[in-house]
Amino acid sequence: MTTKNNLRPIDRHLSRTKHQVVIGDLVCGAPPLFLISGPCVIEEEPLMMQVAEQLAGISARLNIPVIFKSSFLKDNRSVANYYRGPGLEKGLRILERIRGDFGFPVLSDVHYPEHVDEAAAVLDVLQIPAYLCMQTELLEKVASTNKVVNIKRGQFLAPEQMLKPVAKVEAAGNRNILVTERGYSFGYNDLVVDPRSFYHLQRTGCPVVFDVTHSVRRYGIPSSNPAGGSREYLSVLARSAVAAGIDGLFIETHTAPDKALCDAASQMHTQHLEMFLKPLLEIHNTINQYKNEHGIIP
Repeated sequence: MTTKNNLRPIDRHLSRTKHQVVIGDLVCGAPPLFLISGPCVIEEEPLMMQVAEQLAGISARLNIPVIFKSSFLKDNRSVANYYRGPGLEKGLRILERIRGDFGFPVLSDVHYPEHVDEAAAVLDVLQIPAYLCMQTELLEKVASTNKVVNIKRGQFLAPEQMLKPVAKVEAAGNRNILVTERGYSFGYNDLVVDPRSFYHLQRTGCPVVFDVTHSVRRYGIPSSNPAGGSREYLSVLARSAVAAGIDGLFIETHTAPDKALCDAASQMHTQHLEMFLKPLLEIHNTINQYKNEHGIIP
């Protein structure tokens, strides 16, 4: 049996062979660890350019590829009058300038099918927000662009069930898929990262990303309140994910996180990012060296 696009339906009970996803000069799923980073939501253009400049320096010094991420629209804010971003047109213009000035591939969330075509004209990666990861129409529309699709695992979805949204995108003819872990709702207003999730996400065959900063958000507390995030867990969660064999890290960063207009309690200061990444790159290199020498990880 084949789909209308001659792609075979996936077997949801078997691990699938891992494939790589190409974004410009970046090969996701190849040995180098890559970084998705930038402010949670697009703010004023000078601040965005400053963050991009600092990321460019970190990328050069650490030899880590960067995908610049920021949202033109955050339509899932908990309160209606919270800042949601500059909107589609202005947001895409800023991201397009960042790509032109710094050479980064750019990524942003897409919440509505009617935004997809315009977003795809600028973005290198279209991201499906975690809350929307099972929305078939949105997944199919994004897949139809043949751009890279980053599907964030819903906080409500068991990690092995990520095969289902992956299958929807593949059935629409697109295998350029990343899958991202961002914590699981455990009880009320708390997120837990289960390392077993990385194992299950790897079985999709897609490159796996870990969104560490969103994983330390505490729901029900405004992100402007320092209690709305648990940054003390960032290092231990990131180290466990890299040791588990992820392909990329997702770290939202800002020049003044406490003043950020979204996720102020969980974003990382750009000044701290480089030192945060150094031990993670060493862990990643050790894992890959062992794979090259022995072919397996015990």
